[in-house]
Amino acid sequence: MKLSKRSLPDPAQAEFVGILWQPLAHPFRLRAGDVIRFDHRLCRVVRVNECAAVILMNRPVREFKTRFDKPVRFTPPPVTFRISPQSEVEILNPNRK
Repeated sequence: MKLSKRSLPDPAQAEFVGILWQPLAHPFRLRAGDVIRFDHRLCRVVRVNECAAVILMNRPVREFKTRFDKPVRFTPPPVTFRISPQSEVEILNPNRK
């Protein structure tokens, strides 16, 4: 028995050809690497799958003075959170392949 790479659908079943055999270019609105505006802040999409898009958001630099009047600045680590891959957020780099 010879195995073929992929058997094509039966031409007699034309209604299924248009439904099942169309490859999706990219089923999600968001893509990895997109820069979006979320809650009036810039964020980067790290990963996208069927369930969620993982977003990385930088936190602002914190500045304060110690008890001895020394100014201190530090940057907290970025926050990661998940949103829907179909979210209607503003994508700031729309020129994609």
